[in-house]
Amino acid sequence: MRSRYSAFVLGKTQYLLDTWHETTRPKNLELDADMRWLGLEIHQTRAGGPDATRGVVDFEAHYAQGRGQDSQREVSSFVRENGAWFYVDAL
Repeated sequence: MRSRYSAFVLGKTQYLLDTWHETTRPKNLELDADMRWLGLEIHQTRAGGPDATRGVVDFEAHYAQGRGQDSQREVSSFVRENGAWFYVDAL
């Protein structure tokens, strides 16, 4: 989750696509260049331990856009395949 947030901050579209599970990954991804990410809060995690194959992260990402600030709260599911974590979807 943190690496994907960092990819949003840095505009690393290819990393986001590479870490998105193939069953739900879009063909293209366009990031909003006017959005400036301000911070990430992890509210809760479920599963996702060293031996887990699935995990869930409840997070809130804060951002500025134009003159205002806001946040996006999401509960995301992840799956681990061949030792790598992939974003699946928002619950």
